[in-house]
Formats: sequence, structure tokens, C-alpha cells
Amino acid sequence: MSETKATDNRVRVAIVDDHAIFRAGVRSELVAGVDVVGEADGVSDAVLLIGRTAPDVVLLDVHMPDGGGVEVIRRIADSAASAADGSPVPRFLALSVSDDPEDVVSVIRAGARGYVTKTISGPDLIDAIIRVDQGDAVFSPQLAGFVLDAFAGATAPEQDDELDLLTPREQEVLQLIARGYMYKEIARRLGISVKTVEAHTSSTLRKLQLSTRHELARWATERNLLD
Repeated sequence: MSETKATDNRVRVAIVDDHAIFRAGVRSELVAGVDVVGEADGVSDAVLLIGRTAPDVVLLDVHMPDGGGVEVIRRIADSAASAADGSPVPRFLALSVSDDPEDVVSVIRAGARGYVTKTISGPDLIDAIIRVDQGDAVFSPQLAGFVLDAFAGATAPEQDDELDLLTPREQEVLQLIARGYMYKEIARRLGISVKTVEAHTSSTLRKLQLSTRHELARWATERNLLD
């Protein structure tokens, strides 16, 4: 596991792959457009690296020992749900040699925001990372159909009366709290004051009859509101 201090406001990226030569090649391609803050070669090292460096985006291999990319995403989600310090949760972009539909769908269901294959060019990979950081879903062209087909049959969620108690802005604040953002970061992202964020949070806690940010995060996670 290696780490590098970021030097500017570019997207901060962690590379997780169990092949050192491949990581080195990816790093050399990325330095022109993003800051690589560290590398890890397995699940446990990846979790430690993400905790230390708080990257914006994790570039994640799908097939690794001990559970692979899906296990990394699961552990980070579990850690965020139980944390009380409001640490931000990174976005995940799968980068894999595999174009198997099962691999694509499994990692997207786990929470990745995109999936690209290792045939992608350096400039296109940088673009994909930036787009994922901005909230877009990004897929190699030949893979998008797998995801559409997998989710096309999903039924619409049942009406949630408790969620309907919240205003659209309260729902936005709730989602960002559940993803681990601090009040100042939420305020910056939504273009509102910290006091307004605190007011929306207090109102949400009251409406849902909850007491803490942790309870809010768990409530939102249970309802799949983090995307």
C-alpha cells in the first residue's frame, strides 16, 4: 500500500488492484489529469487506504482475493453507516479486464457508480473518473446494455410514507448525511448556509422521530437512498 499527498484541487483517486505492474501503468496514465493519493493490492489494504486518504474516487479491480471489489464497497459502506465522524464516502469506479455481465451487475448492485474495461485509454479513464466524481454513472459502451437489462425489470419502490414527510431539500440533506458528509461540505454542495443544513437536519430528525446523525444514516441506508 502506497500513498501520495495531493497537491491541488483535482479529483483525488485511490487505485486498488492486485497487480503492481498494472497499478504503475494506471498511475502513469492518470497523473496528467487527477491526483493519485495511494494504491492498495487487496481488500484489507484498500479499506485502510481509503480511511487514511479519503479519496474522491476509488478505481477498483473486480477480481481480487478475499471478495474483490464488491467486498471493498461493502466494507466501506458498513464503516460509513457506523461512523460518527461524518467522513465522506468515496465513489467507486470499477476497472476490470472482465466484461462478464455477472461481474458488471454485481459490482453496480454493490454500489459502484460505473464500470469500464482495462482496454480504456488514459484520457478516457481520466474523463470517466471526473464524471463519476461529479455524480454521473459511467460505463464502457458495450457494458451499458447489461446494466439496463438487469435493472429494467426492477419494480418501482413502494410508497414510503415517512419519506414523504420530508421536503425535497430535507431529502437532499439526508442523502448527503447518509453518505458521510459534514455539515460544511453539505452546505457547499447545496449552496446553502451551515445553519440551514442544521435546521433541515433538526427538522428531519423530528419528523422521523430519530435522535442522531448515525440513526439518520442507517434509516437512509435501509431505504437505499444513498445513490
